[in-house]
Formats: sequence, structure tokens, C-alpha cells
Amino acid sequence: MADMMLRQQRIGCHNINFVTPTHYSPHIVFAIDIAASRGLRIPIVYNTSGWERIEILRKLGGIVDIYLPDYKYSNKNMASIYSQGADTYPEMVQNALIEMNRQVGVAKPAEDGLLYRGMIIRHLVMPNNVSGTRDAMRWIARNLPRNTYVNIMSQYRPSYRADEYPHISRRITRREYEDAIRYAREAGLTNIDIQG
Repeated sequence: MADMMLRQQRIGCHNINFVTPTHYSPHIVFAIDIAASRGLRIPIVYNTSGWERIEILRKLGGIVDIYLPDYKYSNKNMASIYSQGADTYPEMVQNALIEMNRQVGVAKPAEDGLLYRGMIIRHLVMPNNVSGTRDAMRWIARNLPRNTYVNIMSQYRPSYRADEYPHISRRITRREYEDAIRYAREAGLTNIDIQG
């Protein structure tokens, strides 16, 4: 893994992006240590669902440069229904976001337009307010810097067994996405990434 990271750096990759990495975090940290001792200097991205334990995140302090967490649901009932009993998700992700922000702060592009450090929160707008966008945006604005980078995603597409759940069996409407943007602005968030 260390060799692979160094090879990616040599060919010009801007970062090393670990996707859903937590169950491999000891191995990843070990490989990063080896690669860093051999010249790895590009940012480490921790790309996660947001379902993270604080004790694991604390061990990643000083290792991860960019956190890319999802904030999927603000309501525990919706989380439990649509992510099989994940009723603790909102509380866990909120605690994780606070810790990630403590470690790396707000994502701000450098002069070359690239990000080298910070957190970008992704929020997928779902039909019928399943993701609880208004409450998610309000929570972010109350608990993190107002210029926290928030990517409001519009690409929800029902698949697999979504047709068994009427509230999520369709794509979002233009109005639902526009409402999500309005909720973020009304909450006072100033660094919103809008799609489309």
C-alpha cells in the first residue's frame, strides 16, 4: 500500500483518497507511516459515511489532511428506517463532524485551486425530506464555522429496493433541491457547493 501511494504521487495525483476506510484504519496508518518516511507529501483524504467513533478519529489526528464525511440524516427515525436500524447515526455523525473540524478546520482552496487541508461535508438531498436537510443545515450552522464547506448533492437516484419504500422511490424534484439551498442560506452557511 505504501508503494502504491508513492506511485500515485509520482504520476501526479493530488491526494490519496481512502473511501469507507475505517475497518482498515490500522493498516492504512501503518502504510502512511512507511510512505511518509519515504517521501509521501500529498494530502491524505478520509472519505467516509460519517458513521465514525471519536476514539478512532482521535487516532487519525495529524495523519488525515482532508475529511470528506457524509451527513446523511438529521433524524434518527429516518436513519433507522432507511439504513437498517441506524438510529444513532445523527448523534454519531454530529460528534464526528465536530472532531474532524477540530483536527483540520475549514477547507479552503490554496492559490493553485487545490485543497490541502480541511473538511468538506456532503449532504445528499432525498425526496420527501428523508435526509432532514433543514435540520442538518441548522445543526452545521450552530455547531461549526459558518464558512464550513458544504456540498449539497442533487444526484439521488432510487435503485435496488427503493420501490418498496414510497418516500424514496423517486428522484428529487427541482423544488426540493432549491429548498435545500435555501435552508443552507437561511441557516447562515456561506460556503455552499451547489450542483447543476
